[in-house]
Amino acid sequence: MSGDTIFTALTEEHGGDARWAFGTGFTDALAGVDTTLPAGVDGGDLALYCQMLGDDALVQAQRLVEWVTDAPELEEEVALANIALDLLGQARLLLARAGQADGTGRDEDAFAYRRGPTEFRNVHLAEAPRGDFARAVVTLLALSSSRLALFARLTDSKDPVLAAIAAKAVNELAYHREYAVSWTLRLGDGTPYSRERTAEAVAAVWPLTGELFATHSVEARLAGQGVGVDPATVRDEVHAVLARVLVEATLDAPAPFPESATAGRDGRHTELLAPLLDELQKVAREHPEATW
Repeated sequence: MSGDTIFTALTEEHGGDARWAFGTGFTDALAGVDTTLPAGVDGGDLALYCQMLGDDALVQAQRLVEWVTDAPELEEEVALANIALDLLGQARLLLARAGQADGTGRDEDAFAYRRGPTEFRNVHLAEAPRGDFARAVVTLLALSSSRLALFARLTDSKDPVLAAIAAKAVNELAYHREYAVSWTLRLGDGTPYSRERTAEAVAAVWPLTGELFATHSVEARLAGQGVGVDPATVRDEVHAVLARVLVEATLDAPAPFPESATAGRDGRHTELLAPLLDELQKVAREHPEATW
């Protein structure tokens, strides 16, 4: 990554392959960045919002890593690993911003490795079972489509750090969605068996999609201040995208997204998150003072 600081690198015009991860190559993710809070914005609100977005990416990345050595083809293993790296880069920057905004000075490692399940703010879909390849594809389709719509709007955030992260992330998220769309079409409009498996994946994933568009009080406050985005405002856009993809994949048109509470945003998770974090945090827990 070029640029004297992470901020200048993030705000450069993207000239490389959009599939490569960003947020790497820096000891301090926010070194040299003006991290002054926008006027009137509560640092605790901004920190929690960054945790929501960062935890979605971090937990989803950990799920995708489970496909390494287990994907149906080597090419797909590499693709899923690269998507996971993209999400880790986003998580790193967002969690670093959270630690600066809340005044604690915690770095991204402290957020990733030194929190328990009830302190994570990701949606349930990110921690949902890996399942088969069709389920992984449909999960990625739902998560990348909603995240892309959200981050496209965050490029206008009054918080310059969030705006810069979002501006770079949309390139990656567009690729993530493109990858998921291509595989949904191949599986849905493939053999009768692949179509059956994909339909089953949609049926399993759909009940978890409502939380993607449930508005947390912090999201509502920051949206009103021009810093965050109310996820409810992208519901119709994302539904239209998914409906078009599923119909073209010869699958049934989807029902409306279900209504949902903001469970994961409030730290209420399924039993699946704890073992996922055990795996993610294993080395850091065993060697708490280690440096790399």
